[in-house]
Amino acid sequence: MGNPISRQEINEHIVEIVSDSGEGAQKAGQTFGTISAKMGNGVWTVEIIPAEIKPPARSPAGASGIRIRLGSQYMTNMGDAADVVVALNEQVLYSRIATYAYKKGTVILLESKWLTDPNPEIVEQYKTALQEFRDNGLIVHEVQMEEECLKLTPKPRLGKNMFVLGMLCHIYDRDVEKAYHEIKNTFIHKGTKVIELNQQLFQAGYDFAENNLEFHYNVPPWRTEDSEEKMIVTSGNQAVGLGVMASGMDMVAMYPITPATSASHYLAEVYHMVGGFIHQAEDEIAAAGFAIGSSFAGKTACTITSGPGLALKTELLALAVMAEVPLVVCVVQRGGPSTGLPTKVEQGDLLASLYGEPGDAPKIVIAAATIEECLHFVIMARKLAEAFRTPVILLTDANLATGVQPYPRPEAKAEWLASPIDQSEWTKGMPAFDWDEKTGLSTRPIVGQVDGQYVLTGLAHTQKSKVAYDRESNQRGCDMRSRKLATLSSTLKPPKINGEAEGDLLVIGWGSTLGAIEEAVGKLQAKDYKVSSIHLRFLSPLEPGLKDIFAKFTNVLTIEINYSDKADAPFITPENRRYSQLATILRAQTLVDIDCWSNVYGQPMQPGLIYEELQSRLNQGEA
Repeated sequence: MGNPISRQEINEHIVEIVSDSGEGAQKAGQTFGTISAKMGNGVWTVEIIPAEIKPPARSPAGASGIRIRLGSQYMTNMGDAADVVVALNEQVLYSRIATYAYKKGTVILLESKWLTDPNPEIVEQYKTALQEFRDNGLIVHEVQMEEECLKLTPKPRLGKNMFVLGMLCHIYDRDVEKAYHEIKNTFIHKGTKVIELNQQLFQAGYDFAENNLEFHYNVPPWRTEDSEEKMIVTSGNQAVGLGVMASGMDMVAMYPITPATSASHYLAEVYHMVGGFIHQAEDEIAAAGFAIGSSFAGKTACTITSGPGLALKTELLALAVMAEVPLVVCVVQRGGPSTGLPTKVEQGDLLASLYGEPGDAPKIVIAAATIEECLHFVIMARKLAEAFRTPVILLTDANLATGVQPYPRPEAKAEWLASPIDQSEWTKGMPAFDWDEKTGLSTRPIVGQVDGQYVLTGLAHTQKSKVAYDRESNQRGCDMRSRKLATLSSTLKPPKINGEAEGDLLVIGWGSTLGAIEEAVGKLQAKDYKVSSIHLRFLSPLEPGLKDIFAKFTNVLTIEINYSDKADAPFITPENRRYSQLATILRAQTLVDIDCWSNVYGQPMQPGLIYEELQSRLNQGEA
């Protein structure tokens, strides 16, 4: 490979690849992240996805790509401003600059083909942008990527991403053999010729960086390849699929919806190997009905969706609550309302999950905070659904769904799997809803059990599942369905406090904001600020002991990716202010004056933004 390169040792870097849609930026970034993770680096990736399916080329709105944060420690979030960016045209950079993704000193490797474009307007756009970028402190290197790729293929647009991967692998001293292996795995279904061409393009990019770029880095691993603890690298949606299989559920019914769809793609590839069946329904309502029918027949099923799909499933979720049929619902949250921001992250479905049905429809709601938890929480959801005869909603979001992270390879356990369907003889005369007065729990009859037949109904009913409109029957049914949640609550532990048990400010989060919150709080703690945090996984029922925890802090604040009014906004008063969703729930449940800070930028929370907000509040004594 030539003479040894002098490399600067760094603790971490943030890399972006941005392009028009269809140029393979995300595939290149995912491969780069996977190689880095397998070399022992901490990794977190975030996909940059335009809202439109086919946005106009060379436009800020069409920016598509990926961010990769890699370092010598475990990565839990996307970080702040990028250090190195590869851009396949100059226009897509404008949208990233608008979101403060870059800083003065960010290095840009920019495709230079546009300088000689036959369209003079494009040439002028390129020159103007180049000057603007440099005037604003970005360090731009023009790279003849297409010219180099044309030496190997007449269709460089389809291979330029591998050239980019090669450049990045040399810049960060990535293992070439691992890169060749990942390229082979990516294109193995397309045959040897395609594999070899993409490996050649990779090598061309690697050689180009070696011969033409002056900056090269070494990012030491946070764990060695021979560590006893083995790791796997998956996205959150893949982790959900693994959790489905590990839980013993044999069926998933879903309708394609961004950003949940890749979970079904993954399951479609592998589910049959463990005897599973994925059903693509004609719509979201049918998917929920199909899953409920499977669960009623004895095998608890799962349906995976996003916010608009959750809205369509509302009536059938209410049926599952009333009829006490186990069901696992995975909701991969995105921006709303309506079609909203289909490719962007938000935590906007918490209240819909809790209160989206007519009447009183209590259900269990849990939220994964990491990609690893996406796997384990599916297993837990199946167990809870069966134990409490109720739907369990598992909330993830687009940040977890499309992000890639290494985590300890799970060792499958027999207790994860669902038990065989009970076909023993049902105790004759025992009601279908033989509620225990203390716990609200009851044994579930299964279709096919001798003497276990009963009429399933969504109407108010008695213990014997007989339709009843008298006041005592309806009141008792509501009491028993609610009591199940109280029973579950009695088994939960208070959340772990990150920091001291008392102080000036307690920060509360849920879902994918965990890493960003704890990174920001950790920096403040290092400067002797009296700030701590907790992160909730159970949202219905809530984890116990919260009011006692809150009482030991001067101020309590939730941080969320959903909407809330700013306290000083026009016409906003303490009486009419709309709080973020978890803050609303906690204020109602604990009667504590909990404040909130949230945004709906459509981006994962950045630790830098959280740090600045918390520091400002602490310095002003208004935490």
